[in-house]
Amino acid sequence: MPLVEVELIEGVFTDQQKSRMIEKLTDAMVSIKGENMRSVTFVTIEEVRSGDWGIRRRTPAAGPDGSQADAADRPSGALERSGAVLGRELMAI
Repeated sequence: MPLVEVELIEGVFTDQQKSRMIEKLTDAMVSIKGENMRSVTFVTIEEVRSGDWGIRRRTPAAGPDGSQADAADRPSGALERSGAVLGRELMAI
């Protein structure tokens, strides 16, 4: 039985979008191995807390110079915007 594990940045995707991911990933497994996979494909989604990930040697909280800002010093929504930008960059790959 397939187990598909997805890690996402917390707060970037809505519950509806996550449900759609589960549907599409299940459909992908079915398209590869057949309809009998639908009832035994498990998809888990784990959200990674903002700041607990990094790209290009920086966390989303890093300033332009690479320095880390405290959560209280970050502009409201900065991490969510960073996650959304990362998502768009990854989709472009």
